[in-house]
Amino acid sequence: MNIIIQPDNHSIQTEKERCSSAPNHKWFGLSLQALVVLSRKPNACTSAELAGHMKSEATMLRRVLAKLAREQLLETREGRDGGYRLKRAPETITLADVYLALRVGEPLCSGMMDTTGIHDFGQEMRVAFMEITDEVERRTLEVLRQVTIAQLSERICTLKRMDLNS
Repeated sequence: MNIIIQPDNHSIQTEKERCSSAPNHKWFGLSLQALVVLSRKPNACTSAELAGHMKSEATMLRRVLAKLAREQLLETREGRDGGYRLKRAPETITLADVYLALRVGEPLCSGMMDTTGIHDFGQEMRVAFMEITDEVERRTLEVLRQVTIAQLSERICTLKRMDLNS
């Protein structure tokens, strides 16, 4: 089993963890949408409110938001004025921060690794596949580090209209 050390967040992941499909890859998209909505809200927002904006299901969204809260991207409050809020300014949260918080892994990785065998050729292919997926991951993170939640929020015209109607 290979051990991978992520230099940006100092976490250690095994090859199996990195290549697993859980959490669901949809979580990244849901997380980004929720964070963009939260970046426009001055007060806490409930999961039901967020789900309403996103036309999503609140139960699944709560699981995603709980993960982001554990990773210190969100804060949660209970009670009458409860809900979710960004823990940091949206200008300081990159898409890479969200991606790494969810530990989504490479979409291609597990499928590619599952095709290799324990014979010599299969093991050589496994090494080549790992090199390729490591490069895909590195480049993905490079791109994701260049975009913040604030920048993503500015791209969304619907939210601008929503702000005017609030």
